Amino acid sequence: MAHRIILALLLSTAAAFAPAVKPRAATQLRAGGDGEITAVRACEILDSRGNPTVEVEVDTKQGTFRASVPSGASTGIYEACELRDNDKSRYLGKGCLQAVKNVNDVLGPAVKGMDSSKQREIDQLMIDLDGTPNKQKLGANAILGVSLAVSKAGASAKGVPLYQHVADVAGNAKNANVLPVPAFNVINGGSHAGNKLAFQEYFIIPTGAPSFSEGLRIGTECYHTLAKIIKNKFGGDATLIGDEGGFAPPCDAREGVELVMEAIKTAGYEGKCEIGMDVAASEFKVEGEDCYDLGTFYPPSERDDPSLKMTAAQLADFYADLCREFPIVTIEDAFDQDDWAAWSNFNAKANCQTVGDDLTVTNVAKISEAIDKEACNGLLLKVNQIGSLSESIDAVKMSKKAGWGIMTSHRSGETEDTYIADIAVGLCTGQIKTGAPCRSERLAKYNQLLRIERELGSEARYAGKDWRAPAWMGD
Repeated sequence: MAHRIILALLLSTAAAFAPAVKPRAATQLRAGGDGEITAVRACEILDSRGNPTVEVEVDTKQGTFRASVPSGASTGIYEACELRDNDKSRYLGKGCLQAVKNVNDVLGPAVKGMDSSKQREIDQLMIDLDGTPNKQKLGANAILGVSLAVSKAGASAKGVPLYQHVADVAGNAKNANVLPVPAFNVINGGSHAGNKLAFQEYFIIPTGAPSFSEGLRIGTECYHTLAKIIKNKFGGDATLIGDEGGFAPPCDAREGVELVMEAIKTAGYEGKCEIGMDVAASEFKVEGEDCYDLGTFYPPSERDDPSLKMTAAQLADFYADLCREFPIVTIEDAFDQDDWAAWSNFNAKANCQTVGDDLTVTNVAKISEAIDKEACNGLLLKVNQIGSLSESIDAVKMSKKAGWGIMTSHRSGETEDTYIADIAVGLCTGQIKTGAPCRSERLAKYNQLLRIERELGSEARYAGKDWRAPAWMGD
């Protein structure tokens, strides 16, 4: 492996920008065969928010395997480095040509000739090539693009679906048949919308459905019912959608829960659906103060209301009151990413899943700290927070062994790639959030789960009421 690293480092300083390559169509996969990587190339594409991102293609003798990298709007400060060009004359500084160049000139040549089914070996080589704690040299977006494309090539080389290959890499070969419970983000606020709502996401979660496909149907019916309720209360403009397909009504934090509950009841699914929230509290924490300002996104004339400013203890009491009144089963990022005391105090008393996102950033070091401090009991799995499939698997296994729930997640800036659906099944996460049943880049993931359910046939299982502790817990 050392000679590969030396070769790649030489190439990174001497190689010119790779010339354009002739596009090639996706290849129909054959079952089994030679998985040797024969070529790797990257390009810049646009995500669902119209921002550039990285797409990578990996060639083997079986064909071409493509993966694209998502990007978040609400990002934790401890996430791996998403390499941007910062050239303000191009895409407002958000271009990623340097990350593309790092794939074409460094990572691609380094992994060429390797067996695509050796996921951990390839990921470790790329991590070593970068050599920094947060992948700031080559970019997590460059490394992850190769990692995900390689995983698809590796699955084909073994003649198995992607979800089974992911399961094999993780040591979950026998339980790659559990379909996750979807958490539909039906109301958007915070950094994902243009309304005054501080809390970022409100979920409808069909834990009482008998199957994934029925859960999808129930969630979709509740979503359309919610649209009518919001239109009647706030007017048609309030049914405009946010980045993840949810509505963005001009409501406050409590009203968001009330609207979701009304939709569930009106659609006839009370008892079959529960509620969740992604608060994204780091987005409205007042720096240097014990203050969470729920008026952060309000019009300037309305921000001074004292009732909108809460201490961590008051915010925790607010959550507790909501949980007593409504069937709330999961709260994500309830406090700031550095407010460890607030997390630990709330987790000790909470009667729901407390999910770390900005707190844990899919990083085993941060997860270990959260376990030691008993700060939360759930992990939000975002592969681009850490930058490789192997490290994501390690994060899931550590969390599961601690008894945590796992919610596989998309990002607000998504592409049509559906890999998180396969990851959710392969790692038996039991939960997935990938937006409302609206917008094609969100529905692509749900539709892939429908395909997996059909493929598994009678072997398919729905996590349902076991959504926090499905069949495989990382052993």
